[in-house]
Amino acid sequence: MSDETTLHLRITGRVQGVGYRAWLQQAAQHLKIAGWVRNRRDGTVEAAVRGAAGDVAHLVKMCHSGPAAARVTSVERQNGPAGELPMPFEGWPTI
Repeated sequence: MSDETTLHLRITGRVQGVGYRAWLQQAAQHLKIAGWVRNRRDGTVEAAVRGAAGDVAHLVKMCHSGPAAARVTSVERQNGPAGELPMPFEGWPTI
């Protein structure tokens, strides 16, 4: 489907220990976006997202704020991975 977008995201700032991963999982599921999210040992949050272009753009915009306790400094975007992504959106273990 040409309206679909797939992105790989890396979110930096105060994004661990504040419920960011659970918040992103819930937001993505609400928007019917496929993918996954996980914490990284370097203190960032990483995600792969796929869905309707407008919904993915809305989710990325939301990622700049995150949950109330988060302090996001950047949201890096790259073209996402090829292949299937989980649906519903999943939370993965830290790497």
